[in-house]
Amino acid sequence: MITKEQEQLINERIGFLFDKELLDEIIGVGMIKSFDEDSVIMDVGESIFYIPFVISGSLKVSRESKDGEELLLYYMESGDTCAMTLQCCVTKSKSQIRVTTLDETTLLMIPMEYMEKWMEKYHSWRQYILDSYHSRMMELMDTIDAMAFMRLDERLQKYLVDQAKLKGSLEIHHTHKQIAEDLHSSRVVISRLLKQMEVKGLIKLRRNKIILSTI
Repeated sequence: MITKEQEQLINERIGFLFDKELLDEIIGVGMIKSFDEDSVIMDVGESIFYIPFVISGSLKVSRESKDGEELLLYYMESGDTCAMTLQCCVTKSKSQIRVTTLDETTLLMIPMEYMEKWMEKYHSWRQYILDSYHSRMMELMDTIDAMAFMRLDERLQKYLVDQAKLKGSLEIHHTHKQIAEDLHSSRVVISRLLKQMEVKGLIKLRRNKIILSTI
């Protein structure tokens, strides 16, 4: 059951996206769940029963190789939903991704059976779903382009800027190991490149923290 305070938060964060009738349905069937930082809220191979909307906080969506290595696909922030989760809802297949919180995160969870029902009933829902597919596809293409055409130092700089924009802060609280995993590299290489960036005056390195000079 969604409380009055939670209903107000939903209206503030995603109310502008949908018709009032649809928003009333969303509030009627949805539930709010909160997660701590670094929580895995969906993993590879899990069955999917809910469509997640980010109300506050941010998420990282990644793939996992057979060797257990992660590959960053894209991020989600307030107002976003996961296109790959939507696809699993349509095909009734299990998750092919891992979704992890980057900070304390609140999600609105919608039972998956409403996915197709609302596609036929509400134009605003259909438009939102199509826009979500398009946005995530563009982000996936950016990820592929970066891996194929950018040097690792360029990818690292882009990664830090993206993180800063996502968090709304020049301070990034990631370890070198975390960054290496996201960029599919090694900690030693990432540490060396970060040191080079510090020498150039682009960043300042602190314990488990990186401070960008500008974004």
